Amino acid sequence: MRGLRVPVVAVLLLAMSVGVGACSNMNYQQQRALSGGALGAGAGALIGGLASGSWLAGGLIGAGAGAAIGALTTDRQVHVGN
Repeated sequence: MRGLRVPVVAVLLLAMSVGVGACSNMNYQQQRALSGGALGAGAGALIGGLASGSWLAGGLIGAGAGAAIGALTTDRQVHVGN
């Protein structure tokens, strides 16, 4: 099982770097959804791994929640750069 973690982490990092590079053609709401999903996945995986040992379930739940919160916020609610 330990040998499987390195390739999985490498694939996840590659997928995240491709996702971040794709932000240039997105509007602010789409960027918030993507970054919220990424931050939620990381936080959920950490909390899920520490609390129940299931980093995958925590990451999936966190990603969904973060993406939803990012997508549902408006520019007026966030005040980024204004």
